[in-house]
Amino acid sequence: MVMRALDRKLLRDLRRIWAQALAIALVLGCGVMVLVLATGTERSLRLARQSFYDRMQFAEVFASATRVPKGQLAEIAAIPGVAQAEARISMQVVLDLPGQTKPAQARLVSLPEAGAPVLNRPVLRTGRLPDPRAADEVALSESFAEANGLFPGSSFGAILNGQWRELRVTGLMLSPEFVYLIGPGSLMPDDSRYGVIWMGEVPAAAAAGLTGAFNDLSLTLTRGASRDRVIDALDRQLAPWGGTGAYGRDLQSSDQFLSGELDQLGAMAVILPPIFLIVSAFLVNMVMGRLIGLERPVIGLLKAMGFTGREIALHYLKLAAGIGLVGVLIGWGAGWWLGAELTALYTRFYRFPWLVYTPGTASFALSALMGLGAVVAGALRAVRGSARLAPAVAMQPPAPPRFRRGQIDALAVRLGLRQTTMMILRAITRWPGRALVTSLGVAASIAVLVACFFTYDAISSVIDAAFSRTNRQSVTLTLAETAPRSVIEDAAHLPGVLRAEGALAVPVRLSHGPRSERTLLEARSPEATLVQTLDAEGHAVPLPVDGLALPESLATKLDLRAGESVTVTLLAPPRDSYEIPVTRVIRQDLGETASIPAAALAARMRMAEQVNRIDLLLDTDRLAEFDRAVKATPAIAGTLFWPDVQRQFDATLNENLTRSVSIYAVLGVLITVGVVYNAARIRLSERSYELASLRVLGFSRAEVGAVLVGELMLLTLLAIPPGLLGGYGFAALIAEGFSTDVVRIPLVIARRTYAVAALIATVSALVAALAVRRRLDRVGLATALKQRE
Repeated sequence: MVMRALDRKLLRDLRRIWAQALAIALVLGCGVMVLVLATGTERSLRLARQSFYDRMQFAEVFASATRVPKGQLAEIAAIPGVAQAEARISMQVVLDLPGQTKPAQARLVSLPEAGAPVLNRPVLRTGRLPDPRAADEVALSESFAEANGLFPGSSFGAILNGQWRELRVTGLMLSPEFVYLIGPGSLMPDDSRYGVIWMGEVPAAAAAGLTGAFNDLSLTLTRGASRDRVIDALDRQLAPWGGTGAYGRDLQSSDQFLSGELDQLGAMAVILPPIFLIVSAFLVNMVMGRLIGLERPVIGLLKAMGFTGREIALHYLKLAAGIGLVGVLIGWGAGWWLGAELTALYTRFYRFPWLVYTPGTASFALSALMGLGAVVAGALRAVRGSARLAPAVAMQPPAPPRFRRGQIDALAVRLGLRQTTMMILRAITRWPGRALVTSLGVAASIAVLVACFFTYDAISSVIDAAFSRTNRQSVTLTLAETAPRSVIEDAAHLPGVLRAEGALAVPVRLSHGPRSERTLLEARSPEATLVQTLDAEGHAVPLPVDGLALPESLATKLDLRAGESVTVTLLAPPRDSYEIPVTRVIRQDLGETASIPAAALAARMRMAEQVNRIDLLLDTDRLAEFDRAVKATPAIAGTLFWPDVQRQFDATLNENLTRSVSIYAVLGVLITVGVVYNAARIRLSERSYELASLRVLGFSRAEVGAVLVGELMLLTLLAIPPGLLGGYGFAALIAEGFSTDVVRIPLVIARRTYAVAALIATVSALVAALAVRRRLDRVGLATALKQRE
């Protein structure tokens, strides 16, 4: 009976403060939404990945070589720690697709003579597997086939070992090895230009000139086996056969991109929700403190009637929990919807046989626990005060604050400020704690807005660095085999070529003390202008005459600084090790590639300079002639057209960034509206007597409203500097948390970003304050003047 009476009061209180409660619930719901969105999507991706990997026996170690006799496979399988070993043929091929003038490329992978592969088993989506001995039958990766309108029964041309051959599609497949399918040197998937071809082992070996041999290897390990020891043993085994260095699953291209995405979702779940939850706690504290202050006589009466302090405290905590419950439900619904939308978006980039948004109960339970914990924690201070009030004390109005003229008053008098302006300043200086809470809430919203819009600045900087300053070539040609530098002259005579520059990219392991990293070492001429290195400020700098230029992220991992030496071990023949000084630390946002002058590397390897990549500047008017020539050149294994890459990069990022930034901008606005609206409602209820007195004394409605709105807008303006500073720090956390080995997010914030964030927060605060200002016109003067102070 007792609790039912208090519960009825609780419902009446919620109806009375529904607008303030909804504002708090929306802010809290934002934090819950982000948590459910990030953790739920991360869980869905992890489940899809783990299920796909386990069912299809995705390998744990990968290696490639020039030519390994099949007899070596038994010795490799006998390496301690190896559970299964499977050899195959792999090569890059140029394709001549129907309706496309530009050459496409694909990775050709062989299928066993009998049965399906043991490791990296592809899933047949439609059609059938190619005949193991048919030289013209292939299966295609599903995304590549769909992008090019190919299906079982379709035909297309391919250049295999210098010979043009017509191939017929028998089926479409997915593979755990190519969940994220990206071509060599590319920045993101391009399904229309790069895919995977599966062909029977016998015709694939004949096309690659590897009959009786293999050049690609996959392993799984026994439980508890040391991956590093297996890799070391495998490298020794493959060294005589041109091995290029084995590596674990974490460095496999597809899994590396997918792991980076999962890391970013994890960072989102850690960085963003606490901001909304902390602001929600502040708002609950403001509202509950004011509500309990207004209900002091009611609390005294309840205690006089026999209600205990514990029961009354529980009543107000239930009120706060009710607000929190509404916020949690809003966050659950929005988080589920956006999580499902984001998961659907991922199906465009990550090719799983099944990918369904399955957030699980943990994300909902955790978000509810954190959301309700935030509002209860925010209410505790005010609730503890109500529980300690004695009935006689509670039924008396609180002692009025003691006012005295201070320095602000004296300054205002000397400046000749109007009385309404002095009221604004006094309200802030005499209740500094309350003013600080309001300003901090607005500052938090500005920080969120700065961090949201910062992503535009960062990505724009990445695009500018990648396509305007670092890679200024039109096309990059990948050669089928390493060749002498004289082939650069041959490439320069292709139709439309204005300039040609070559480079040699070799896999290496960099070691410094106990730290080591596997990466690519790119040897280029210091006079090269099509591909440039950038310093930390983004300015182009030439390669040093000798020594390495290391990306800043790689130098940090190895604990290296300019002037120190690093051990460079070639993972391809001649597999020697060299001590090379680091002469420059450079900026590199995409990937982690070390650079060295071509002559310096050739001198250490004691051989003539070689290239396996050629960068070209083209006359676009002769692009069709160039495409035809490339298709007819057997030495070219792949092409990368940089203008196409940039267009795709821009289109994809603009679509995704616009969507995500819009969502987070709305969240930032909600914080401002929630903070200012609640503060304005509290000011209105506290100062209605004072504001009504001004009306009686002859002040106009506009002048009286200016007191209420002016105080809030002044607090908003005071919040801008700390909000911008907090936004910088927040952006730094995002840049660090969202950066991966594949993409580094630079901490670049344009001045317009600060200006737009401050403007949006100010306008949002003004709208919220004016919404409450309208209520001032509905306050009856007689009613306001009769209230007890």
